Amino acid sequence: MRIEQEDNGLKGRFYIKEDDEYPAQMVYLWAGKEKIIIEHTEVDEKYKGQGVGMKLLAELVAWARKEQVKIIPLCPFAKAAMEKRAEEYKDVLYHQGT
Repeated sequence: MRIEQEDNGLKGRFYIKEDDEYPAQMVYLWAGKEKIIIEHTEVDEKYKGQGVGMKLLAELVAWARKEQVKIIPLCPFAKAAMEKRAEEYKDVLYHQGT
């Protein structure tokens, strides 16, 4: 399973592509130059229960750290995952005034 990224400067996504389909993706929007909003996560039924959503999140977080981008997780999945491991993600989570 290979996770790829695309970004057009306004929005982007981390995704898995198979045969011209995208069975899993985590979509984000840029909110300025230094922060993104995770808008939604989609995982096809055939990948459910395999931790694919967490793998997408891990790739996105690694990229955000490298690019020094803060994350606003509005997607219910990403928000719950990041809150559950708040200590692990505190460096990339956006907080008002930071």
